[in-house]
Amino acid sequence: MKVLLTGCAGFIGINLTSRLLNEGYEVIGVDNFITSSPENIKQFKSNPNFRFIEHDISLPLHLDEQVSWILHFASPASPVHYLKYPIKTLKAGLLGTYNCCGIAKLQNAKLLFASTSEVYGDPTVHPQREEYWGNVNTTGPRSCYDESKRAAEALIFAYKRQHNVDVKVIRIFNTYGPFMQPDDGRVISNFIVQALRGEKLTVYGDGSQTRSFCYIDDLIEGIMRFMHSDFCGPINFGNPNEYRILEVAEIIKEITGATSEIEFFPLPEDDPKRRCPDITKAKELLKWEPVVPLEEGLKKTIEYFRGKIRNA
Repeated sequence: MKVLLTGCAGFIGINLTSRLLNEGYEVIGVDNFITSSPENIKQFKSNPNFRFIEHDISLPLHLDEQVSWILHFASPASPVHYLKYPIKTLKAGLLGTYNCCGIAKLQNAKLLFASTSEVYGDPTVHPQREEYWGNVNTTGPRSCYDESKRAAEALIFAYKRQHNVDVKVIRIFNTYGPFMQPDDGRVISNFIVQALRGEKLTVYGDGSQTRSFCYIDDLIEGIMRFMHSDFCGPINFGNPNEYRILEVAEIIKEITGATSEIEFFPLPEDDPKRRCPDITKAKELLKWEPVVPLEEGLKKTIEYFRGKIRNA
């Protein structure tokens, strides 16, 4: 089975490419390296089932071969990146999705779109279930990411209704693991890199805001199960175990053995106060739930970053 995967050099894209190739899929990877690096896909270059196209998916892509699946994961996905590239983020979500929908329609391929928990904004419902419409600031600094994903979901379901395109939508909650970028500004990577370098750990606000962290292997397993299901979504993928940010900082300090102090900064605009998925649908429809405990996943991620820092 041949798969077109956009954003193949990104954090989730690398791990998903690896899983697909290991299971015998042919993968056509697409990326423009705006927030990643060609180094990330070197590991796949010798695999005869992997072909790479350097391309900005917000521009039309003309394929000369038939694919069975289109997995659209291309987008700046961390605040550092989408605040730096707000227009490119919107284009990846809007035009990129439009182009993927066009290929899916033309080739009668299945389309899976990577949406985000950010569609729920700063939620007033807790935990967040798929039926919740969200509490999003449409003009705030995070809107380039939030609204690109929300509009993309609308576009995908319009293609389903009008053109009967076979679509699936996943909403990904905070995920961590190997192949995260050291400078992506995400909570886990920030804390780990700062701890390993002996720097102060930066906490925004008072650290009482919560997140729910899912290890990458668990997410990839969920994606694979979803691909082979009859459900179109949207469906939440994340870990329902909720942690305060300050608590995560202390856990990472303990695992790394760091003596770093914690430094507090003002909370960014529109930063969600609580974030936790309701994964009832994933449990019932896919028999999926995360199995990797936070401490275990953090140890694997810390070892990955130790190697990155050692070889930098």
